[in-house]
Amino acid sequence: MNMKRIGSISMVMVTIVAALVGGCKSKQPMPSGEKEVVVPCSGPDFFTTNKVFRANSIGESMDQVTSKKKALTNARNDLAQAIQTTVKTVTDNYTNSTSMDKKEQLEQKFESLNREVVDQTLQGIRTICEKLVQTKDGNYKTYIAIELSADDLVKQYNDRLSQDDKLKVDYDYEKFKDTFNKEMDKMAAQKSGN
Repeated sequence: MNMKRIGSISMVMVTIVAALVGGCKSKQPMPSGEKEVVVPCSGPDFFTTNKVFRANSIGESMDQVTSKKKALTNARNDLAQAIQTTVKTVTDNYTNSTSMDKKEQLEQKFESLNREVVDQTLQGIRTICEKLVQTKDGNYKTYIAIELSADDLVKQYNDRLSQDDKLKVDYDYEKFKDTFNKEMDKMAAQKSGN
């Protein structure tokens, strides 16, 4: 064998060994008697990011349509809860940085709009994953993941707040959007483990 060919074979072997060792390191051994369960429509690909809110859920029923309705209802409720929590944090941060004389009025307006806007905006959700299975006892189980654009949500708030004559003077869309985007970035970083 010539040296060039031995070098090529050696590089291929090193690459294969590195891949195998790297692959083994990422897999943690499961505790005795346990096995990993892979749940459709869940995991890192279905986490909220700085651009979209996401939620997933499971619904089970003897009826196929009911299983989907249950899954979708649960996912929508989870999504609404996440949005309300985020918007509450954004509202607190935004109003804390505004002038003191309108702060309380602005907080009250945001709170009253929160549920209304979330309900209206949830009409714009997208299903990003849906899997229907039948269990061994004959029930139907639906796995579902949904998402909602963060930009759409901010626009809804802007539209509503801009219509309020008393708040229009003090409301700053760019400042609100910046506060919102910072919160979304923090949330995405927490989900990804950074």
